[in-house]
Amino acid sequence: MKTLSEALSLEIFHHVFASVAEEMGVTLGRTGYSANIKERLDYSCALFLSDGRMLAQAAHIPVHLGAMPASVRAAIAHGAPFAPGDVVILNDPYLGGTHLPDITMVSPVFFDPDGQPDFFAASRAHHADIGGMEPGSMPLSTELYQEGLIIPPIKLVEKGQLNQGVFDMIIRNSRTPSERRGDLNAQRAAHKVGERRLYAIVERYGLDELKRQAQNLIDYAERLTRNWLVDLPEGQFSFEDVLDDDGINEQSIPIKLTLNVQADSLTVDFSGSSPAVRGSVNAVRAIVESAVGYVIRCVAGDDLPMNEGIFNPVELRVPTESVLDPGPPHAVAGGNVETSQRIVDVLYGALAQALPHLIPAASQGTMNNLSFGGIDPQTRRPFAYYETMGGGSGAGPDADGASGLHTHMSNTLNTPIEALELAYPVRVERYAVRTGSGGSGQQQGGDGLIRSFRFLAPARVTLLSERRRHSPYGLAGGQPGQVGHNRLLAADSRESEDLPGKCSLDLNMGDLLTIETPGGGGWGEVDDKS
Repeated sequence: MKTLSEALSLEIFHHVFASVAEEMGVTLGRTGYSANIKERLDYSCALFLSDGRMLAQAAHIPVHLGAMPASVRAAIAHGAPFAPGDVVILNDPYLGGTHLPDITMVSPVFFDPDGQPDFFAASRAHHADIGGMEPGSMPLSTELYQEGLIIPPIKLVEKGQLNQGVFDMIIRNSRTPSERRGDLNAQRAAHKVGERRLYAIVERYGLDELKRQAQNLIDYAERLTRNWLVDLPEGQFSFEDVLDDDGINEQSIPIKLTLNVQADSLTVDFSGSSPAVRGSVNAVRAIVESAVGYVIRCVAGDDLPMNEGIFNPVELRVPTESVLDPGPPHAVAGGNVETSQRIVDVLYGALAQALPHLIPAASQGTMNNLSFGGIDPQTRRPFAYYETMGGGSGAGPDADGASGLHTHMSNTLNTPIEALELAYPVRVERYAVRTGSGGSGQQQGGDGLIRSFRFLAPARVTLLSERRRHSPYGLAGGQPGQVGHNRLLAADSRESEDLPGKCSLDLNMGDLLTIETPGGGGWGEVDDKS
């Protein structure tokens, strides 16, 4: 049993380590150049031990953070030997990344310049364009090569010196090079801040004490996770849900899950899920790991530190060459954003059988990805834009779902209308809550959003959205949330046309694109409400 002083030390160092990642994130957000970084905060930062185990993370993007250990492991494997001042960059989904717009940087932190790294600082930022067949680099692709520039783990900075050739190659492959230059430099600046913060912490506590407390925190997270598992009913709990389609074919894509709870261990088995598909909704294994860690962290309690210890009691079984572990060169742009959400849905659906009075109904189950690009008629320069949109969250046993927010694997902000209209040739003509889109029940599901964009210049647009055919499920007799809708009103037409959930199209000046996001599922039968 821990003494009071030991318990206090764990709590103190939990926040000490997390503060490093938080300060890195503040730096990245304030120095970022693109709207996706400085307005939407679509980035994440974390701290790792010398062997690649995750130690702490900031409260950033769940789908980034849980998958980042794979990037750090890849950086260690391909970047060694390390020296002070090194920075490894990568985005290859099959070598530690998730999808190509997410560029990860990993840098070693030394306290003995002649020794081995003591820690690694890592950041991941979603860059609004990294090349590829469509502006925004979120295409309806059929192979990875169409999605943008592939960066294997390589040293962007070596012993403090920028590899200008690598930097220039990345910049040259983007439609918006000034944005890439600014956002990449913002990530580098964040790493400098993380390094300085660690130096200050070691100066205060000493390196040996810091490493001892780091191991204590990982052990503590494992104990808490095992204690939570002991309190779960033993047995098998299965659930299945589907993705609407892959953007190439119309067939639904099943994701199957069986949870096996035995004493203080958990087996998460996705056997029976769809084989890898032709379109871009395949998700690499790191995304599955991320979703599993996120759900455990949500359900096990707020006092559970998010580090490597959470994963120690968990055995993950993912069939190879499936939609959840494809091999190269399968397309994966949508797996990170859309399939990750459905993985969470099946995890919650299975856990609802074990914890029926705790688990909420399904949230919107999509990030409603919109990307577009073209030539700005005022500046004559290319532009490329990317955003995700909020929707309804699922109702729970004790509360209605929230309306109009990012749910589960997304934790970004919206792009403010003023910032969007200032930087891009578009006008937002409607931004409202989609009243009544949440599922009814004893507790009401949250409502989605309506967002309408008037294009003031010709643009190439890609929509990558889910829950347009299959509704977010309700629980305990609650009704499902409404599916989302995408619509286009051409400038020369009086009637709008429905668009598929996944499509790429050319828009003309004056066209109006409207996206209605899904509502969350309801919880409990309506008749039970007093």
